[in-house]
Amino acid sequence: MRRLPALLLTLLPFALSCATATLHAREVAEPAAHVDADGPYLFRDGTQLHARWVCDDRVVERELEAGDVATVAPQCGYAHAVRVPAAATAAAAVLPAAARIVAVSDIHGQYGLLVKLLRAHHVIDDADRWALGSDTLVVAGDVFDRGPQVTEAFWLLYGLQQQAAAAGGAVHFVLGNHETMVLYDDLRYVNPKYLRSAQLLGRSYPQLYGADSVIGQWLRTRPVLLRIGDTLFLHGGIAPEALQLALAPEATNAAYRASLGRPRAELKADPATAPLYDGKTSPIWYRGYFDGRLDSAGVQEVLDRLGLARIVVGHTSMPHVSSFHGGRVVAIDSSIKKGENGELLFIEDGRLSRGLLDGSRVPLAEGRAGLED
Repeated sequence: MRRLPALLLTLLPFALSCATATLHAREVAEPAAHVDADGPYLFRDGTQLHARWVCDDRVVERELEAGDVATVAPQCGYAHAVRVPAAATAAAAVLPAAARIVAVSDIHGQYGLLVKLLRAHHVIDDADRWALGSDTLVVAGDVFDRGPQVTEAFWLLYGLQQQAAAAGGAVHFVLGNHETMVLYDDLRYVNPKYLRSAQLLGRSYPQLYGADSVIGQWLRTRPVLLRIGDTLFLHGGIAPEALQLALAPEATNAAYRASLGRPRAELKADPATAPLYDGKTSPIWYRGYFDGRLDSAGVQEVLDRLGLARIVVGHTSMPHVSSFHGGRVVAIDSSIKKGENGELLFIEDGRLSRGLLDGSRVPLAEGRAGLED
């Protein structure tokens, strides 16, 4: 191999660091000039529920009595009525096996595509109501950021969770890194529409999901780790270095819930929360199943320690719902964020398949790594 000149060798690390900084640098967007429709944003104040929308770039407000259950009729933005129970309760970390599980992740504001995909597989009906009976839907994080219909996606999942419970089924939303990012005020990926909505509503974007908001309260009760039978669902993955977090899932979920909304620098500096937010090894950021850090034997060791058959993750974008490491890891971020296509994972009595946008079902794709965030 030809030797590089000494000066080039000296400059190479600096050049690489500059290139890396350029690749990772991303500015917060300027707010959009106009918002056609967004909302509702619902805030609790004692027994009052404050409902606010942005319709044709103007704020519309309504006051309601909260009561045991409040129903908020649509104004603009989300097209369905929103039913708001008195309070959200913390989700369990470990649940018994379910005969049929449907899973999806990384919606990133692509509400229309999500609805099309769920309708195609009869998870919801033509009126966007729960149609899966006693079965289970898992959403493995990242509703926030990028796309233009984040608000609608959250309200859809919020309502489906109630409808599924009434039918004997379940909807589980697992927090992703973009949920934590927005809540600690990292707005680099926020769609400009929402920065304009925040301006008009007189709050910062994270404050629209503060602890006094209905969706903010709901997010603060969601898990990061969810085990259903022999399958673990989470956004990023379990690194061997962070195995203890998965061995104590209830404690880990409680720690995440308590940390939501704290400043990023504070979370990184606090030894109690730093492992939860480590960009390489935390459950919401890990990519080691796909970037060569962990081989199949290493994955099997993690599964053995946790008593699992498989781990299902989002976060790392793929062209298809894909099987890695001999089926030990299933990647379900099927690049819905691009707004062009998406897939569902089906787990039915241990049999795995993927559902396509046309409603058909096919085997899982064989994994081919992709490292988008």
